[in-house]
Amino acid sequence: MKDIVFCSNNCFVLYSAAVQAKNSENKESVPSLPQSPMKERPPKAFHQYSNNISTLDVHCLPQLQEKVSPPSSPPIMFPPAFEAAKVEAKPDELKVTVKLKPRLKAIHSSLEDCRPPSKKWKGMKWKKWSIQIVIPKGSFKPPCEEEIDEFLKKLGTTLKPDPVPKDYRKCCFCHEEGDGLTDGPARLLNLDLDLWVHLNCALWSTEVYETQAGALINVELALRRGLQMKCMFCHKMGATSGCHRLRCTNIYHFTCAIKAQCMFFKDKTMLCPMHKPKGTHEQELSYFAVFRRVYVQRDEVRQIASIVQRGERDHTFRVGSLIFHAVGQLLPQQMQAFHSSKALFPVGYEASRLYWSMRYANRRCRYLCSIEEKDGLPLFVIKVVEQGHEDLVLTDTTPK
Repeated sequence: MKDIVFCSNNCFVLYSAAVQAKNSENKESVPSLPQSPMKERPPKAFHQYSNNISTLDVHCLPQLQEKVSPPSSPPIMFPPAFEAAKVEAKPDELKVTVKLKPRLKAIHSSLEDCRPPSKKWKGMKWKKWSIQIVIPKGSFKPPCEEEIDEFLKKLGTTLKPDPVPKDYRKCCFCHEEGDGLTDGPARLLNLDLDLWVHLNCALWSTEVYETQAGALINVELALRRGLQMKCMFCHKMGATSGCHRLRCTNIYHFTCAIKAQCMFFKDKTMLCPMHKPKGTHEQELSYFAVFRRVYVQRDEVRQIASIVQRGERDHTFRVGSLIFHAVGQLLPQQMQAFHSSKALFPVGYEASRLYWSMRYANRRCRYLCSIEEKDGLPLFVIKVVEQGHEDLVLTDTTPK
């Protein structure tokens, strides 16, 4: 008995004759499928495969009759946007009322449609701000800081504190006024009455050396020698920093040595441009800032003696919060009564001191201290000057 192949959607199924016999027996129990309204199919057709594998009879599977779908309901016609649509009711049909919200404007994919819409009030309520800078041809010199400050001062557009009084103190070595740069001459140190020296100008002098406590020794000796030495860079007197090369007579101010590109070393030596090594050196010093405590060693007794001998002076001698105004004097007949084992009490002595107030715990006031003579004995007078109160005078026969 030959096998039968049914073809449906490119799938092949083999049925044997025995299976067909079994199906024929069950025909009575299983109702037959409804007959397709299609025309009768032609008898078996002989099909030869292209690969010459087998020769089989091909039958098409019986097609089931398609169920007829019920008639579709008539479509609902929607009215245009922003209006309520009312569908007229037909007999035996449902009445429907639909309200639609306005839809957003569709955004197309083209680049032209994606451009933002133009402003409604353009040219009426707002305008674009454009800046044009015109640079004149030729040489243009930008204004310096002083000119800019003067211009802003005339306009009155800035708030500035009161100008700091100019520092007229002058260094005895480099002859420059005021404190210098931290990485340069540095701050001014007091050498004597009205004598000031820059820290690095004194420190880099050949004779000067620094103690462990920070005292600079031989500053006066270097100053005396500098009065006779001329700088190789600026040709002015006061040069004290010499080249460390043997038999080299080049000598500079400290500031002039930096401008002349001399080379400084960590062992406090300096070489002039003629004798410095080429390139960089591992012991070269390029930063001159001094943040430690440094002062000039001086004879205080001799300095005080010079104050007494000068008499009238234009400078102020101050120690802490105590300011000396007048030293006073003693006559030979007053020596016995106007001194003690620890101090002298010269007549005419005057000084002032800022100290805590006797009336308020958190304020300070000024105390004027002076010494007068009364009945051949010293009289100590203290005058309390405080703002908002009358001057208070205190007197006694002892300084305590």
